[in-house]
Amino acid sequence: MTNDLSLARLLGPEGPACAAAMEAGRRWLAGRDPAGLMAGVGQEIAEVPAFAPIDKRALPASYGGDQTGPSDDFLVGQGLFYLSEQRRLFLDCTAGHYQMLWGYNHPELEAAAIEAVRAGVVWDNHSNIPQAPLKQLGRRLIQAANDPGDPDPLDKVLLGVCTGSVACAAALKVQIKVFERKTRTRATPVILSLEGNYHGSDFMPQFMRGLWPLLPRPCEFVNVEPNALDAIEAAFTRYGERIAGFWAEPVMMNREAIPVSRASLELARHWCHRVGALLCLDEIQTGFWRPEIFDFRALGVRPDLVVLGKGMAAGFHPLSGVLFRSRHDVLEQYDAISTNGSAALPALVALASMQLIHARAGQVEAAAGRIQSGFHALANEFPGLVERAQGRGHLMGLRLKSVDHAKGLHRRLLADGVWTRVHAYHEGHRTLLTKLGLLADAQIVDFLIDRIRHALRALSVENSSASRQTSIVL
Repeated sequence: MTNDLSLARLLGPEGPACAAAMEAGRRWLAGRDPAGLMAGVGQEIAEVPAFAPIDKRALPASYGGDQTGPSDDFLVGQGLFYLSEQRRLFLDCTAGHYQMLWGYNHPELEAAAIEAVRAGVVWDNHSNIPQAPLKQLGRRLIQAANDPGDPDPLDKVLLGVCTGSVACAAALKVQIKVFERKTRTRATPVILSLEGNYHGSDFMPQFMRGLWPLLPRPCEFVNVEPNALDAIEAAFTRYGERIAGFWAEPVMMNREAIPVSRASLELARHWCHRVGALLCLDEIQTGFWRPEIFDFRALGVRPDLVVLGKGMAAGFHPLSGVLFRSRHDVLEQYDAISTNGSAALPALVALASMQLIHARAGQVEAAAGRIQSGFHALANEFPGLVERAQGRGHLMGLRLKSVDHAKGLHRRLLADGVWTRVHAYHEGHRTLLTKLGLLADAQIVDFLIDRIRHALRALSVENSSASRQTSIVL
């Protein structure tokens, strides 16, 4: 029996060739600055040897398990760029799956993690005995969430949860427990949320989206349209003190990057205070993507609960949490917990990431403004194709005038080496989505905007040609 734990052996029969390609790709990426990498986006990199990727038949169909032909998945990445298995270079404009705050394998974060491990910080440990980095992360999050001397601060953090789905479920449990304690009736609690929300993949958050219609509901879930002030007012007026909580994401990345307005959040804040409900802001998407750390700080709205996730640990290892006030500390220890919650090393990486955000606040803020203005400029430049730009800061989308246009734009960008996402799988959705990592500077932002502009021009020409052909046939 061998004890060979090398990458080449662990990856099976394809391992030696795959490991060699990874190493060649890593060297190639590390040997070029961003300008040199941008020059190669969309091209096949000959310096990386070709190899036969591992097939995906073991994976579910929804994750590509039934894919035919050679795969072209992720091979290796550095910063905002990655190489695919077919040796093509891509600019990743979605931060992995919206969580790679500083891109792939950020050298300063890696160095901090390696130093911590050598000093004795463990990858994970039991939540009953949190190691120093997790306790310090709790303190730093509270500092970031409150003004000095705030008389009613968010002063507790649940960090014993691994994923955002578990964190959202924990926040829902707090809302329901507080509701049970305040009411003497057996009335069914009502949870208000925004149409098109996404608060995780647990059953309770999915009930909020109308999924699993055959299962009984422990609460009454009511959705209102984003930024519809009259609808928010009407819902609170109708359900009153039966409302246990109101939920919102500051930027709805599952609903085409719709930014939720300060006015609607302030209205919800007013009504939650009036009826005794808890306002929860889900900052899994928006948190850590700005110098203030939290979007609610910039918006000037004071929530009762804040859900954290994704970018907090910069994609190093999932770590999520819930911020709240001491009087809402109502859950028992194991009411909301993950086996991999309270992980010390991801907490250390989160602390290092927060330090980087502080140090580079000017660049982060400048890039956010440049991205936002660039997307709005594209919408103005192509009114025949683009309905509008929407989003905020690094979280931006282009809503096209048809689903076909949205899918066509996405295909063209993919062929050009620009990795984006497209929302076109729900009826009426037709938006190209981006979420650039915080490494993005003016050069990267302008490169992305120019690539989108080029793709829109080609799509416009194609659309005009198709219209002329239709006119001739008619």
